[in-house]
Amino acid sequence: MTPRKNRIHQSVCRWCYQDTPLDQLCAYAAQIGLKGVDLLQPEEYAVPHQYGILCTMGYAGGGTIPDALNRVENHAAIEAGFRTNIPLAAKAGVPNVITFSGYRRGMSDDEGARNTILGLNRVKKIAEDNGVTICMELLNSKVNHPDYMCDHTAWGVRVVQEVNSPNVKLLYDIYHMQIMEGDLIATIRANIAWIAHFHTGGVPGRHELDGTQEVQWDGVMRGIVDAGFKGYVAHEFIPVHDPFTSLRAAADLCDV
Repeated sequence: MTPRKNRIHQSVCRWCYQDTPLDQLCAYAAQIGLKGVDLLQPEEYAVPHQYGILCTMGYAGGGTIPDALNRVENHAAIEAGFRTNIPLAAKAGVPNVITFSGYRRGMSDDEGARNTILGLNRVKKIAEDNGVTICMELLNSKVNHPDYMCDHTAWGVRVVQEVNSPNVKLLYDIYHMQIMEGDLIATIRANIAWIAHFHTGGVPGRHELDGTQEVQWDGVMRGIVDAGFKGYVAHEFIPVHDPFTSLRAAADLCDV
């Protein structure tokens, strides 16, 4: 196994390697010193354990990118999903589950924030009782997800601050926030108390973390370490070269 400094606890997102069997991805992740695999379904939660790693972020019925917490009519289904799946996540040692704001569809950001706060207040005790963190993802609305509401750090932080639970935080996707805001290191440092998880991806294009894109990944990782972050950073780029070679290169680059 590749030895790592373990100042950054790295993972890899399942969906970027759809042509690779999950067992093979887990085995390789363990081999190169990653800690886990991100974005698995409940029936897959336990698979990484066979390779000495874990599912670092699970799907648990937290809605979809277009339809989630900013509409009250989605809250019952999200609550039902979390009541079923968060205990399963806890049993499998999954530390985080994902959720989303949803699209605006003409709704004001203020109304959406109030609705999202209501929804998260409704489910936070499920997370607290099980020791699992619900993470709402920050996504860009400029390139990939037009009309997505949780598209700026300030909006997401407002929501999770008001919910005020140690088990409700943000998934700060570095790829998406570079597109929307830039100013990555200062923003991460200022808001680290409200961030539970990170994703990577080369900008532009969401490909390899290499010289073809604009984020200085080793600098960002040092900023994350300096902020005292102890969670996981999951690679979420779509490889255009050999997938495993690219994943190892990303792991080496971010091992600061």
